[in-house]
Amino acid sequence: MELHIKSRHHVRSNNAKKILKELEKVFDSSDIAAMLNGKRFELIKTSLYDIILVDSEPLIFILDGEPFLTVKGALEIAPEQRTVVVDAGATRFVVNGADVMRPGIVRADATIEVGDLVIVVEELHGKALAIGRAIVPGDEMVGESGKAVKSVHYVGDALWAVM
Repeated sequence: MELHIKSRHHVRSNNAKKILKELEKVFDSSDIAAMLNGKRFELIKTSLYDIILVDSEPLIFILDGEPFLTVKGALEIAPEQRTVVVDAGATRFVVNGADVMRPGIVRADATIEVGDLVIVVEELHGKALAIGRAIVPGDEMVGESGKAVKSVHYVGDALWAVM
């Protein structure tokens, strides 16, 4: 899917603080604000979602009104909440945009609820591969069959390629 940029402008510091507060709630952590506070935020409105550049890096995106980390943001910040860990066999499918299937999941954050945005990470190094929306609760993600996470952004897609 191609990303068409509609507009681009700086984000005021009070709006940047609101975004950081929302991310702190999502990840139950003040580390994000500490890491990103005082940096320059820029908003890019696109045909798919809004992207927040933090010092020119696409670290945050807004999907359905909800700010969340991009894959680059997850790689930089490495939050421990809202993660779904996949085995090596699932990695090549996930980085190509496939939805995450239960048999490939090693473990998942039990606090994940249906509809939550989640970070899909690989088992060996714990690196982010994709961002997706949970189809089942975190405590039901490990299983024999079926989809658990619908992919919305992954390594190498149009959002990854921004900047």
